[in-house]
Amino acid sequence: MAETEKGANAFLPIIAMGIIILVVQFMALVLAKPMDSLGMQAVEDPQSAANSIYYIGFILLFTLFILIAIKKNIKWIIQLVILGAVASTLYYGFFPLLYLWGISETTAMIPSVVLAIGLTVLLYKYPEWYVIDIIGIVIGAAASSIFGISFGIIPALILLGLLTIYDAISVYKTKHMIDLAEGVMDLKLPILFVIPRKKGYSFIEDTPTAGGEREAYFMGLGDAIMPTILVVSANIFTEYNGLISPSAAGAMVGTLIGFIALMVLVMRGKPQAGLPFLNTGAILGYFIGALATGMPLLG
Repeated sequence: MAETEKGANAFLPIIAMGIIILVVQFMALVLAKPMDSLGMQAVEDPQSAANSIYYIGFILLFTLFILIAIKKNIKWIIQLVILGAVASTLYYGFFPLLYLWGISETTAMIPSVVLAIGLTVLLYKYPEWYVIDIIGIVIGAAASSIFGISFGIIPALILLGLLTIYDAISVYKTKHMIDLAEGVMDLKLPILFVIPRKKGYSFIEDTPTAGGEREAYFMGLGDAIMPTILVVSANIFTEYNGLISPSAAGAMVGTLIGFIALMVLVMRGKPQAGLPFLNTGAILGYFIGALATGMPLLG
């Protein structure tokens, strides 16, 4: 979570960031069930805790890859890889949505591919802040849904716990996550959400000042995705009556409370790791929601 400024002007962008997280979570819940019925899980056994370890290992390797690419000044490789990931994730986001609307699997493939490629090209040609944010929301919802249906409740809890520790270490101790964010900022890719500080802002033209400040607020895409994995998992792997399970609703409320606590500290002007607040809030909210309604704690 990037540094912000003090004052009344900061509140609207902060509210916008909170709304973005909620939009990602609601969209992820909408996508999750059609994804689940289509068999779009990323793993064979969603209940295996080993999946969490494998995913953390992948994150570490991918982070190392990006840091090496930044050091070697070959950022075009990062751009190529991330744009490829953007296109594929957009496809997996549009496909179940079209299927949900009653379009057959075969028919849904064509418009999904066209939309995914078209938006990826738009992102590459015109990476303005609203283009990045809209695409980031779709990517965040799709990725959250895929991982949410792929991680049972115990693996999801383990994953969020490990990511909380990793994010804290990478921001406060090694600080390599800050270096990574600064290194890829100029690539203008949807790895973060951009919220302008004032009207007329252009992310394409934005450059840091002498003090390193920019004319916008930034929130990492992972800050929206990671707690949403538990929200989706709690809604898929628990039995309940209604549109959303109490434990999933609790995780959503907990994420929002964690976000508010995070922003209280960020408003003081210091960068903060987002996941220790957001993931912890989601986990506590999940347990409170389950306990309050007498649901099994672990599905």
